[in-house]
Amino acid sequence: MSRPSLVVHGHFYQPPRVDPFSGALPADPTAAPARDWNARISAECYRPNALAGNYGAMSWDLGPTLASWLEDGDPVAYDGFARGDAEANGMAQPFHHAIMPLAAAHDRRTEIRWGLRDFELRFGRRPTGMWLPETAVDLATLRMLADEGIDHTVLAPWQVDSHDVDTRRPVRIPLGDGREMLAVLYDGLLSAAVSFEPSATVDADAFVRERLVPRFGQADEEHGRHGSAGLGPLVVIATDGELYGHHQPHREQFLSRLVGLTAPDDLPYDRPSLAAALAALDRSLLPVVALHEATSWSCHHGVTRWSGDCDCVQDGQWKEPLRSALERLAGGVDALTDDIAHTLRAAPDVWAARDAWVDVVIGRETAATFTARYGGDDRLALLLEAQRWRLAMFASCGWFWEDPVRPETAGSLRAAARAARLIDGLAGSNLERRLIADLSLIPEHDGLDGVAVFRQALAAVNVL
Repeated sequence: MSRPSLVVHGHFYQPPRVDPFSGALPADPTAAPARDWNARISAECYRPNALAGNYGAMSWDLGPTLASWLEDGDPVAYDGFARGDAEANGMAQPFHHAIMPLAAAHDRRTEIRWGLRDFELRFGRRPTGMWLPETAVDLATLRMLADEGIDHTVLAPWQVDSHDVDTRRPVRIPLGDGREMLAVLYDGLLSAAVSFEPSATVDADAFVRERLVPRFGQADEEHGRHGSAGLGPLVVIATDGELYGHHQPHREQFLSRLVGLTAPDDLPYDRPSLAAALAALDRSLLPVVALHEATSWSCHHGVTRWSGDCDCVQDGQWKEPLRSALERLAGGVDALTDDIAHTLRAAPDVWAARDAWVDVVIGRETAATFTARYGGDDRLALLLEAQRWRLAMFASCGWFWEDPVRPETAGSLRAAARAARLIDGLAGSNLERRLIADLSLIPEHDGLDGVAVFRQALAAVNVL
């Protein structure tokens, strides 16, 4: 029997906090002693893990909007991720952290393409794996990943249909047309212990002895029954990356002792990168399973947490009218984008241009040089900026919590207002007025109805 292997995956992401009107990140007194929450979390987590060399010892995905901030906001942390990908440790992520099963088809494709392009520009290679926001998944999304050359993702064990699932072996999910996606299933019990039991991660050696070794033993029994596919038991622990130093202080030291530079020489497991572990597999021997459609790792009601009222929070009645309002706005933005695009010089394919606009968003090209390639009409840049913020308004964090009177939902509303105003300015339309009418359907929270929540979100960045 081959030696067991351990991979720790960190999902690194922060809600987008940039003001879409000024392009600046506002200061936030609640993040004291830091200027804002990006700076505080980086000081507590991203930079310590970079200095510890942990990004070269773990598997990770880095949200593109967070990466954009790190590039200038904390170059030490950013360089840690860049150096940490030397052994192909990184996975890509859709750009704006939207819930893919709830997104329109053309939005999913753009989010995937922007995420892949962002990764390629930052790390100098085309990724083969992609982490889906909240691991929210359906077959249509997996087919789109395959269309773009992605061959694996990470899922929770309950997201596949198998009564005898062995999380120590990846599984194959049929996509139709003879294609399939490889899904790495993380260990639910160990991942939950690392995430939610602070006492479990105080001592890495005890964690190995008391938690990992017994699980490896169970895995040996499973592999004896099912076959190893060319690799010993592969245990994957998946958590939010911010756990290691922010949610739980100093846990970057636990991570380093578990898989990194300070790990003892006599570990009872190998520590391959996820890419290396998958390359060693004979995929033909892996089990074929069906996907549980429209599921996620953080909502046991599927993806209802981001679309309606479910038991994940006490009161989610505001979520459906908010999503309906933003979806109606998106439809209006798209229809007017098509109309205006036909009047531009050279009448470019505006949707192909939208897919390419990511180079401007992350600062790898100027808007002027970009629009020059598409006929030189400055209105194209305004259309594509409207599309940028119309995509950004669907970031998952806008719906995650218990009420809309939070900074995350305010960020989605500011992105919506920016998109609406850009199009209204070009077309003489009334998208913002219609958005406000739709937001009036959101029930009152903390003494504020949906319209008041919208106005409060704009007032916070001095936009009325």
